[in-house]
Amino acid sequence: MLAFAPLHAAVSAAGSVVTWLADTLTPLSGGAATAAAIVLFTIGVRLLISPLTLAQVRGERRRAALAPQVRDLQRRHADDPATLQRELFALYRQAGASPVAGCLPALLQAPFFLVMYRLFATGDGHPGLLAGRLAGVPLGWHLGDGLTGPVLAVFGVLLAALLALAWYSSLRARRAARATGTLAGTPTEGPGAATLGWLVPLLPFTTVLVALVVPLAAVIYLVTTTAWTALEQVALRRPQPARIDER
Repeated sequence: MLAFAPLHAAVSAAGSVVTWLADTLTPLSGGAATAAAIVLFTIGVRLLISPLTLAQVRGERRRAALAPQVRDLQRRHADDPATLQRELFALYRQAGASPVAGCLPALLQAPFFLVMYRLFATGDGHPGLLAGRLAGVPLGWHLGDGLTGPVLAVFGVLLAALLALAWYSSLRARRAARATGTLAGTPTEGPGAATLGWLVPLLPFTTVLVALVVPLAAVIYLVTTTAWTALEQVALRRPQPARIDER
């Protein structure tokens, strides 16, 4: 269990912050103070890790700019993987980019999401978080616990929001994958490209499936963080204006 001690400590610290926020918001939000605290805490953490998101977007843009040259190399060296790999590394090195530039920031963000998900899904060390309510529904309530009128209303609204956000993110993921050359188009892009091209647009919908089995507190977190991601996509991943060379 010692290997999980840092995670438990991080979850405990996060829970203390959310509890403090809930206590502070109680005069304004009443019984919905804990739900409001979850939203504010999630936004605060997303702001905290925004530099990692910016680094990820920069890496994606560099790879997108090199995508035409990458595809050209893949066509020219389709029968010589060793030469293709050597030429690709040379291309990225010359451009000052890296084929994995967008992966490291995403990996560094993962612990933050794990801490928040564990806190709001289990109330680890802070069971009071799941005792709060939203529109009369306890934050620890699962869909499997029963479908009363308030439960259907609250979960229905949140699940509808998640579904809409997943649909939007799916469209953006497909466009981004095409721009960076990670979707299948030709045999030179590898035997697994067709599977990747089919899988990428479906991944955002996993949040909807998760929301069906986690408590209301975790669903609120999922809606908030997914909505924030969608806003980031609009603000940071909007198409860049084409540059016109002046002569």
